Amino acid sequence: MGIVNFDRLYRLIASPPGGMGFEVGHGEPMPLRINFSIEKADTETPNTSRISLWNLNPEHISMLNEKDCMVKLFAGYKQGHVDLAFIGDITYVKTIMDAADRETIMEVTDGRVALRDTYVTPSYSGVINTRKIIEDTAADMGLPVTFSYNAEFADFPNGYSCVAPARVVLDKACATSGLQWQIYNGVLQVKNGRDTMDRHVYVLSPETGLIGIPKRITYSEDGAGVGEQPGWEVTYLLNAAIHVSDFIKLESKFVQGFFRVKWIEMNGDNHRGAWMCTARLIYA
Repeated sequence: MGIVNFDRLYRLIASPPGGMGFEVGHGEPMPLRINFSIEKADTETPNTSRISLWNLNPEHISMLNEKDCMVKLFAGYKQGHVDLAFIGDITYVKTIMDAADRETIMEVTDGRVALRDTYVTPSYSGVINTRKIIEDTAADMGLPVTFSYNAEFADFPNGYSCVAPARVVLDKACATSGLQWQIYNGVLQVKNGRDTMDRHVYVLSPETGLIGIPKRITYSEDGAGVGEQPGWEVTYLLNAAIHVSDFIKLESKFVQGFFRVKWIEMNGDNHRGAWMCTARLIYA
């Protein structure tokens, strides 16, 4: 595992609204130091990340401090996947001195601007399908929308109209159809509770990056015992292509079977340690 630490790659793109952005990381002979911690869960609560960069120039720091600056982070290993790990809007940024270096710390939330700023005024007469309402609301939010393969959509038989935040309309349309919604990597995802967005099955084994021994857990939706489900917590070399809700075929000396991802945490620092994911899996 020590060898692959030399093959870590990242690419960070920052884009202030309506202005020129900047990019650091991949392609630079001496990439800036980065440290990141990303948490994603199978809930409507926005996913979040904390990212630090060292020794950015003053112009780039100024861009990060602009209101609603967006950040995209790609991360992985040369011999594996270098995929989009996180996209979101900066909610907090500060720059401090770290010994002789300058550390800029960002807190980033997926879909923050779309959720905060989008009020909608849908008005439909007659029979209207909830899929149409969801698609129109996503367009108002400026987000692409994807649906899981088993999603089914109910009708409002007598039309629908309101003036409300976009999330209220999404809640109503999805609840009527027995669906759930989430903004994930800048995309509005709508699915049945046990669906995945992609039917691809990822094999997780020592040969594909699994680290150590899976730990038996009991997973609950709110951490307070509601909806408890048995499962496993696993650690593996960072692979940002594996998303919450994806199917996993776990091949360990201690556990074998098919599971679904409920929660992922990604951590990395290109100056020390391996880049790793910790995931909580429940039975598929």
